[in-house]
Amino acid sequence: MSNQYVPPLAINFVWNIADIDVVNPIINAVKNNFARDKDKPFSRGLNIPIFYFSSQNPNEIPQTGPASIAKKNIIFIFTSINTTGREIWKKYIEAFSKSQNIHIVPIAVDRNGLVHAGALTGLNCIRVYDWPTENKDLYAIVSLAHEIYRYGCISIDPADTGKSSSITIFLSHAKAGDTGKLHAEEIKRFIDDTNMNRFFDSTEISPGSQFNQEIEKSVQVSTLVAIESDAYSSRYWCQREILCAKQHNRPIIVVNSLNDYEDRIFPAASNVPCIHVLSDSPISKRDILRILAAAILETVRHFHSMQCLELYREIGWIGSDCDLSARPPEIRQALKVIKSDNLKKICYPEPPIYSDEADWHGHVGIEAYTPLWNASEKDCFARQRIGISISDVQGDGFASNHLHPDLLIRLAQDLARHLLARSATLVYGGDLRPDGFTEFILDEAAILKERIRGELQIIENHLAWPLYVSEPEIVSWRARYSQVMKTKEHEIPADVAAGIPERLFLLPNSPENSYVWSRCLTEMREKSIASSTIRICAGGKLSGYKGKMPGVLEEIVLSLNSQKPIFLMGAFGGVVENVCRVILGKDVPEALTEEWQVSHNASYSDIQAIAKNHGHGCEYTEIIELLQQQNISDLAARCGLSEQEYIQIMDSQFIDECLHLMLKGLKILSLGKP
Repeated sequence: MSNQYVPPLAINFVWNIADIDVVNPIINAVKNNFARDKDKPFSRGLNIPIFYFSSQNPNEIPQTGPASIAKKNIIFIFTSINTTGREIWKKYIEAFSKSQNIHIVPIAVDRNGLVHAGALTGLNCIRVYDWPTENKDLYAIVSLAHEIYRYGCISIDPADTGKSSSITIFLSHAKAGDTGKLHAEEIKRFIDDTNMNRFFDSTEISPGSQFNQEIEKSVQVSTLVAIESDAYSSRYWCQREILCAKQHNRPIIVVNSLNDYEDRIFPAASNVPCIHVLSDSPISKRDILRILAAAILETVRHFHSMQCLELYREIGWIGSDCDLSARPPEIRQALKVIKSDNLKKICYPEPPIYSDEADWHGHVGIEAYTPLWNASEKDCFARQRIGISISDVQGDGFASNHLHPDLLIRLAQDLARHLLARSATLVYGGDLRPDGFTEFILDEAAILKERIRGELQIIENHLAWPLYVSEPEIVSWRARYSQVMKTKEHEIPADVAAGIPERLFLLPNSPENSYVWSRCLTEMREKSIASSTIRICAGGKLSGYKGKMPGVLEEIVLSLNSQKPIFLMGAFGGVVENVCRVILGKDVPEALTEEWQVSHNASYSDIQAIAKNHGHGCEYTEIIELLQQQNISDLAARCGLSEQEYIQIMDSQFIDECLHLMLKGLKILSLGKP
């Protein structure tokens, strides 16, 4: 069994910045549906790795191109006058490699984008310029999601023209009444003008065929769209179609189009996505697109979830003694698993359901869990005080860093969720900006506390003077997060306190004041790191900070000097990426030199001069020497990991892999076993 993590699917977007007005809404629409929404961290959405390739100048290309990092890789290339008319861009995208696991989909922004050669020769384009002006967001989701389904979820013949590998939509509807039948007819007509397939009703069953067999045969290969009208749940065949889809583990969505009242929702028509549309006829084109977008997205989520679960089992993250489910388990499914499959465990995708919803599991003798969470681990980190060193990174237009900034937010949310659920205390040194990392972590803790219906360890939010002097803001934060946050206020160090009123907010508007800030930030970081047992680091600004060096860099240096276990997640860019490069024996990044810092931070040379005069300056040469002296085997051993596993956590661009390795190491440190 190999423990190498190669995700089932990765998506890549490539575009010229000159096309950003057309490209950005499309990318955002797709990103918001295929990468987990940072504003809905407990949603049951897709979480496909997405990478971005562009630049800040139309005449410059990204430093690298998309690579084969998953079992299947899809490259969406936005082509236009700006990619055909700029020679550097033309050569860049036409030189892309194609292979059995790399599929290129050109998206023509204008007609000039149709004429690319090289890797794009003969490829049919998605034609954005043909989309109607209205509903472009939904056309983007439907068009791109369908290609992701075809090339990412199923195996197709390279010569396939599209129809035979397309998604099949089963339109389940009541024949009685008007709403269900009329909506289904409109959706059918729309689908017939696309390269999708559909099953509509009994008129499509050949004479002499067994009615029930043909219906069930069609359901077994389809995504079922249940058009829930007033009569739907009371109809026998509607119930049969739902039950058949559940029995064969098919994707399902419910379209709520009630006109008035339904006396009983059919229980099996639950635990699936639901979209509401008006009962008025004819159904609008936008509502048809919304339904198809929801159906294709759920289909991709369903297949991708199963592929991920199968991968996790293959590489040993979950055991072979469990059933895999694309949805949280249901009673019928649990009874079948126990009786027919002789299993007592079900593994379903993240995130875990509320504990109240899971209370029936024990009554039927089933254990249900997700790949990264099992209720038996609730208190396993109770003695750990885990410091979080995560902050945002400066973007470069995706020229060298091809991850979206939202990924760091999702990493912080996932860390908070999994560590707090296992009773760890989180130690975070952060400010109180709206939409800052402090707020994301605290919001995650507040949601988790409600979700697990139990006590959580408090998050310690460490604040340096004078960040806590703004009293109304502090009072507001303490009131809002009183159940999950404890604020630790650190006093101004004695060597800079003379003559400064303690309750006066000091602006960092001069080198002298900025030096005072740097001393206060160092004081806070020394105390918070001394009080923690473990440190987790990712991202980190390389310029635009308030201390004597980038904040995450200072926390790394302090942690290394105290020989604390430190997890360095370098693939997310910023300070930690630069630190990992040095530790791994690569070249010294310019950003970790005083010359680069002086040239990228206003007044930094003046602040450094004052700091060095008082014996508190930042010596970048010494920092580089410290990093170069680190032995990866020692760093790994302190974190409960092998050397290879530690290198994986330094290099991995995938949150799931980083979390799995980090949790594995922490369990060994806390319990003495993986």
